[in-house]
Amino acid sequence: MASLAVTRFPTSHLAVLPMSSPASDATVVAARELLDAHTVETVAWHFHESTGCPFWLEKKNELNFDPLTEVKCYDDLKKFPEFEDEWLRGGPVRRWVPKGLADKPVYVFETGGTTGIPKSRIAVDDFRTDYSNFSDTLPDEYFPKGANWLMLGPSGPRRLRLAVEHLAQQREGICFCIDLDPRWVVKLIKKGWMDHLEEYKKHCIDQAITVLTAGHDVKCMFGTPKLIESLCLELEERGTSLAECGITGIFSGGTEFTPQWTKFCVEELFGGPPEESGIYMTPTYGNTLMGLACSEPVTAENKYKITYHAPQPRAVLEVVDFDNTDELVPYGETGRSKLTTLTQEFFVPGFLERDEGEREKPYEEYPWDGISGVRPFHRLASATTVGVY
Repeated sequence: MASLAVTRFPTSHLAVLPMSSPASDATVVAARELLDAHTVETVAWHFHESTGCPFWLEKKNELNFDPLTEVKCYDDLKKFPEFEDEWLRGGPVRRWVPKGLADKPVYVFETGGTTGIPKSRIAVDDFRTDYSNFSDTLPDEYFPKGANWLMLGPSGPRRLRLAVEHLAQQREGICFCIDLDPRWVVKLIKKGWMDHLEEYKKHCIDQAITVLTAGHDVKCMFGTPKLIESLCLELEERGTSLAECGITGIFSGGTEFTPQWTKFCVEELFGGPPEESGIYMTPTYGNTLMGLACSEPVTAENKYKITYHAPQPRAVLEVVDFDNTDELVPYGETGRSKLTTLTQEFFVPGFLERDEGEREKPYEEYPWDGISGVRPFHRLASATTVGVY
């Protein structure tokens, strides 16, 4: 079987678009046709005996349909049973490696696992592809080619560290990373050891400031909302600022990336919008399973509303009814986030996320559904510890 092509809907630099523009009917139709074709090709790869992964080849025997002949469009993925969270916990992890990629070096990334066995996801090049595509959306004015980066986020067995490092290299820079264990943060919170938590946060911020003040020409960075805020406040205590340290471009992510926090961050911590402060920030929403969802432009004019669009056709985000998860909610209504991953390396149909939000209409640059107001799923929120995110 031929190798699955990497398909991608064209994008342009988001930063030059002042307001969100609705997608035309023609671009919505074209994007859907691309998704349907990509779905058929991806399913064929994962279920063909010569290229498929052991997990799906074995699971094929339990299905009441033949994926190779009965998946003819994206909607046909509803024939699959609901993807179970537990399938990703425990090994052997090689059951997820497609035969067609068996000779490639394989990474394994973990997600979750604050207690118990974490979910694992294999990867070969997906993280590079996702962040190379994301790089194309960054304005060179604020994310200059050749500038170095700071990675102020979780390290260890997580995809994010290597992904940001690749992003820096893709943009001809070098990435400096701090050492941060979010599972330890969560344990501190659960134990109520808030003094220890504060000291650990200071430890992380101290690492970041050491890099920023060491003459490394760091102009770009990734940071979680909480850590960006803590970094800005600590720099202020020391009589300086992100701008004075040379930072011009930031991308961030997490469910705490709210319009209220963004307004506070831009207006109070940065000192105004990019044309005044010299600092441009773009929110993202992603995880180890999906990749990276970019946002529509976030400005004071649109009240800092944050709307994300998945990297279709490689991943699809749907906002579905809380009880009937095969049904989309109407635009503007609240539902649960449902993820489908469609790459040569990884196939996950209909994974129910631990998030909820509002369904948004297709956008000019991303002519498919989006999600806004992302927050922990209300039925699980009381059991969710956000930690550094």
